[in-house]
Amino acid sequence: MSAEVACYGCMAFFDTPDALVDAVRALRKAGYEGVEAYTPFPLEALGEALGIPGNHVSLGAFIGGLIGGVGMLAMQYFSAVLHYPIRVGGRPFASWPAFIPPALEVTFLLAAAGGVLAMLLGNRLPTFYHPVFHIDRFERASQDAFVLVVCSHSAKRDDATLKSLLQALGAVQVDEVPA
Repeated sequence: MSAEVACYGCMAFFDTPDALVDAVRALRKAGYEGVEAYTPFPLEALGEALGIPGNHVSLGAFIGGLIGGVGMLAMQYFSAVLHYPIRVGGRPFASWPAFIPPALEVTFLLAAAGGVLAMLLGNRLPTFYHPVFHIDRFERASQDAFVLVVCSHSAKRDDATLKSLLQALGAVQVDEVPA
């Protein structure tokens, strides 16, 4: 009694970045939606071919900076004016020039933290497991390989058709990725 192993999709390796981008465009035109690409360096045309929307890193940094700046100013105001008022050198309790340097530092800190958090969430990191890790040659994607993965669940076609299409698009090697 043998159980059939579920298939995540097909993985294709290409020689050049142009071949990878052309294959992505052809697959998207053919109706495949679950297409992922892995390259050792960024390809500007690849993001457009995959239809990747813009990122939210700048929004995350802005929100983090806003929370840091306003939060620090509010904390200093409440502590210096309301909770523990001490008159030092004849200055008013709410001495805004003294509040600016710490507020600026916390603004920078939380803006950077917000940007990093938005980047991690946008990249779906940390990813400790992904089905593509089963293919031994996949580790070359961070060095010199141009890899294309087409998820089976996104395409309503059989794997044999997908494999032949990937080979027709110039794939050097096509592997089935177990789930």
